[in-house]
Amino acid sequence: MKIFGKALRILLSAAMTVGLGTVAIATPARAAEKSINIGWTAWSDAEAVTKLAKAVIEERFGYKVELTMADIGIQYQGIASGKLDAMLMSWQPLTHKPYLDKVGKDIVDLGPLYTRARLGWVVPDYIPVDQVKTIEDLKKPEVQKQLGGKIQGIDPGSGLMQASEKALKTYDLKGMQLVSASDAAMLAALERAMKRNEWIVVTSWSPHWMFANWKLRYLEDPKGALGGLESVNTIVRKGFYQDHPEIFEFLNRMVLPIGDLETMMQEARQTSYEQAVNNYIKNNKARIDYWVTGKL
Repeated sequence: MKIFGKALRILLSAAMTVGLGTVAIATPARAAEKSINIGWTAWSDAEAVTKLAKAVIEERFGYKVELTMADIGIQYQGIASGKLDAMLMSWQPLTHKPYLDKVGKDIVDLGPLYTRARLGWVVPDYIPVDQVKTIEDLKKPEVQKQLGGKIQGIDPGSGLMQASEKALKTYDLKGMQLVSASDAAMLAALERAMKRNEWIVVTSWSPHWMFANWKLRYLEDPKGALGGLESVNTIVRKGFYQDHPEIFEFLNRMVLPIGDLETMMQEARQTSYEQAVNNYIKNNKARIDYWVTGKL
């Protein structure tokens, strides 16, 4: 009986160990290993690429992807501290340089998600080019009067707004005020002005669907205050590769032609970002398969 009892205890112990092992797979701690948190800001290009990544990761890898909307500076801090896993909107080398100078050593840069991006100040094309061609022209009193002394901006924490503040000083535009708002508010102000055929200057960037929707032009920037061509990179927290190697590799391979992105953004305006993303995945199977598997 003692031998039998001992054997039974061993069997029960083994069964419990196996059972606990099975249960452990479903515990919150293990479940959390199949989830990631991606930061983003409500910029049209950022929304498109972030929701595209989320859709592919959830569908092809079985992960749960949480999206955290935050000011761009907070996102850099979140990646550096490990509170966020990834962010797909790091403008380099100039626009986000102040953030990268602070936390660059504490993040991992996966390289360009897309290239040929740029920042600038934009006006409706009906504004005579012989009167307003460059940022320098905004110093003219008659031009400032037509514009109401304002440049319509976006969210104050963005690299574009920081570069715009620099441009105000570089061009000594003392009679002009940079107005902070959201991307949506900037677009609403632009649309309102264009319906009334009024003069307006807005801060903007490429890629953006606004250029496909309206006739606009960038003001020339002879002093280079707003920078030149940039790339938009994916960054992740340190240790992300060790925790999620397959997602790290996917994000590393995820490179998007800027023309495809602009098309997706324009389609999203007519339907939704979710629908535009689903259509892109459906119509670009070979590219998505490569992002996921690494096989051509």
